[in-house]
Amino acid sequence: MTVKPSGFEPALLSPVLFEPDQTNPYLAKAVELRNIFAVDAVERDQQGGRPTEQVRLLKESGLVNLLIPKEFGGEGQPYSTALRIVREFAKVDGSLGHLFGYHFSPIQNALTGGSDERSAAILRQSAKGRWFWGNTTNSFSKSLFGKRIEGGVLLNGDRPFASGSHVADYLMVAWEDEETNARSFAYIPANRDGITIADDWDGIGQRQTGSGRVLYKDVAVKDEEILPERPRDPAALLIPQQQQSVLLNVFIGSAQGALIAARDYTTTKSRPWIYSGVERHSDDPWIKRQYGELWAKVQAATALADRAAGAIDAAYAKGPALAAEERGATAIAVASANVLAGKVALEVTSEIFEVMGARSAVRPYGLDRFWRNVRIHTLHNPAEYKTRNVGSWFLTGDYPEPGIFQ
Repeated sequence: MTVKPSGFEPALLSPVLFEPDQTNPYLAKAVELRNIFAVDAVERDQQGGRPTEQVRLLKESGLVNLLIPKEFGGEGQPYSTALRIVREFAKVDGSLGHLFGYHFSPIQNALTGGSDERSAAILRQSAKGRWFWGNTTNSFSKSLFGKRIEGGVLLNGDRPFASGSHVADYLMVAWEDEETNARSFAYIPANRDGITIADDWDGIGQRQTGSGRVLYKDVAVKDEEILPERPRDPAALLIPQQQQSVLLNVFIGSAQGALIAARDYTTTKSRPWIYSGVERHSDDPWIKRQYGELWAKVQAATALADRAAGAIDAAYAKGPALAAEERGATAIAVASANVLAGKVALEVTSEIFEVMGARSAVRPYGLDRFWRNVRIHTLHNPAEYKTRNVGSWFLTGDYPEPGIFQ
């Protein structure tokens, strides 16, 4: 058990600042869960492992069914609501924000994949069972291969960066054919014979995401579990924007949460510098000016994130009628927001220590987790290339070619 210094609870959020509209029942439930997650967020971050109880609460709440259409037994809410919930969780726990957002990747794949029977059945079953999803689809690693057998495929190998696999009911899996190298996808239960969740993630941040390896040893995938080849139409190509939106809202939530925690520490624990000439640290003009700058940066990044969420909603609402140019405009909106969100989050989660003071930088407070979570996420998707895409579009009007990250 971590012993915390007395007189300060860094994980518990003050009211008012950055609070969502709680007349929306889904956001109200998210705030309720956020406050529960906050109680032991520091301790769980330091321990790593599996957030089993937190995922149980998510399933119990029904928020895992948020994006599944009502015709399949879900809540039928817009994607922006899920992103705002990601943001709420990330205010106290970046891992849970990440896991909740990535849970929807397989669901969105089913929704944008057309009307194949496998996807429709999966959506119904997922809604009924309140499944939590993980994935083993890492696009860079050619380390899982399938061999054709009668009635299906036999998988051998592994996949890294399998976020959510350690707490998942079902997995989305991708593999390469051992002869043709063709890539295929399937939805399979996480407890399928031959699957081993290594649970070997040991990153400096996002400590409870389970982003390690999943091992496959003679895992049988039935033909009826394999997804049909999907059309590369603009609607289907929105998947990268969905994933990028999760990342940027983890950044936004982390920045907001760090700023709130720092404000609370400064007003209750910080001592004025000996040459400041003030009795309270919060009365120091330097401290006021720096907090003003941090607040303005976070407000700007939040506004751009909200704009991107609206663009995502509009794109998904078009469905199969979405034009390539509209998909491109959505990609630019998301990339722009992602660049600013990552930059601001890195700045805020680092600079808060300057305005809190030396005593804030001790492990029991856990205030470093905000920076560690943001830092490790930004490395998985370099801002340089998103910035170039936006600059190229601004100069030429050409949208980025659809790809894994754009």
